[in-house]
Amino acid sequence: MRNLYPRVGSSEQASDRAQELKRFEESKLGVKGLLDSGLTSLPPLFIHPPETLSNLKPARPTPGSIPTVDLSGCDSARRPSVVAEVGCAARELGFFQVVNHGVPQEVLDRTVAAVKAFHEQPAEAKARIYRRNLETGVSFLSNVDLFLSKAASWRDTLRIRLGPKLADVEEIPEVCRNEVLEWNQQVERLGGILLGLLSEGLGLSPGKLQELMCLDSRTIVGHYYPYCPQPNLTVGLTSHADPGVITVLLQDQVGGLQVKRSDGWVDLTPVPGALVVNIGDILQIMSNDEYKSVDHRVLANPSREPPVSIAVFCNPRDHENQFGPFPELVTSDKPAAFRQFTLNEYMRRLFSKKLEGKNLINYFRA
Repeated sequence: MRNLYPRVGSSEQASDRAQELKRFEESKLGVKGLLDSGLTSLPPLFIHPPETLSNLKPARPTPGSIPTVDLSGCDSARRPSVVAEVGCAARELGFFQVVNHGVPQEVLDRTVAAVKAFHEQPAEAKARIYRRNLETGVSFLSNVDLFLSKAASWRDTLRIRLGPKLADVEEIPEVCRNEVLEWNQQVERLGGILLGLLSEGLGLSPGKLQELMCLDSRTIVGHYYPYCPQPNLTVGLTSHADPGVITVLLQDQVGGLQVKRSDGWVDLTPVPGALVVNIGDILQIMSNDEYKSVDHRVLANPSREPPVSIAVFCNPRDHENQFGPFPELVTSDKPAAFRQFTLNEYMRRLFSKKLEGKNLINYFRA
């Protein structure tokens, strides 16, 4: 496979960024394809500005910095304590891991292996579904915000629509089709449990979030982070907060995810058998700032072992419905922190900006 990019320092790297983006996109190689082509240094489009790079560093060791919640017995006398733990994590950090969630270990392992197998196919096999749109419900691409961001991140993504209308099953790559369909069922079941706990954590009825069909619109993204020859010049996933209601994340044991706390960045160290749950902007809005969506990122991968992470984003189904803080959570002492808006307006705003920070949610503040 030919090398699409010259070595650092050559004259061609001074070419117009738009042409470089066009060349990368039309190659349909993705980041792994670039690496497999023999690339040994980063093309300019992946090199991030100094203000980003100056803040990149491994987090300090902080065992237990991300709480782990045991979901066993959440439908028994233990439920109030589980609700309290989930609510506390959602308020204070916006991230937590869950164990005893009912998903067998072999299902977790199969799902990670299948998504990894997809990404490790020859570039020609993946190029067939390399696209930015989700018309068929399935796409392989590199960087959702490729044409909006200051610099591209060093990762590839398989993206599949799970609901409300499942993607064309024949379009889902055969190498991971059965595993994706099984994972969809597991997340739908677990998501219902989590939304019930989060609802109660706000003092609302267990079914409040599900009444708004907050699980119906689901998208799975399978991220793959190839070895990066110059990890000090780029990132795997730039700092951002998730836009939806909740995200359920399955990661392998390689790790690399970092979460921003008030006292700085911390590593989210994988717990064997655990799933990661984080609050999205929409839930922060509906909770009237009780729950927090927080910035997180993934550093570029310096090792030969490629991390794999699989996130399912859960969103409301009705894009014409008005969203804002729950009336039950608005008082004279705590007025509405956000204005009302439709999900259509929210999504238009989301896809018109680069993936970065809390700009999106702040746009909807009252």
